[in-house]
Amino acid sequence: MASLMEEFMDVLERENGEYERLTELSREKRQIIIDGNIPALEEITNREQEITSILKNLEKKREEVVNDMSIVLSKKPEELTVTNMIAFLNKQPKEQQKLKELKVKLRATIEEMADINTQNEVLLQHALEMAEFDLTLFKSMRQAPATANYDKRANNTGELLGSGGFDAKQ
Repeated sequence: MASLMEEFMDVLERENGEYERLTELSREKRQIIIDGNIPALEEITNREQEITSILKNLEKKREEVVNDMSIVLSKKPEELTVTNMIAFLNKQPKEQQKLKELKVKLRATIEEMADINTQNEVLLQHALEMAEFDLTLFKSMRQAPATANYDKRANNTGELLGSGGFDAKQ
């Protein structure tokens, strides 16, 4: 059981390290979004996907360890939460303290990452709104003035101006 607990804590530490890397990338992404640097955004997204793949493998490993622990402890895997494991370690204060610290550190990292991602989401939403505004403005620049573009029945035709930038002959 002790080796399983050590393996579990090792996996949690590695997961926390990867989440810290993701958090750092999220911080970098914030400035990239503000700058509107699309190539850098693509590159950072690729790096995030690599880390996410590593996290997926670590999660799988953690679930395997929890399943092994559930067999040893004759408990259901769902019952083996980190909080419950901390309680199981009441006769091993050193390991119990280490697991408590890991839990706090992992939670803080994930909360920080969630906050940064929420900010990035707002920034992306604003960037999309600005792009939509620019497109609308560009389309309206090509439209003829509404006061001078009527058909025989006095309806606005809403025709677009020609694609050329100048109407003058040379």
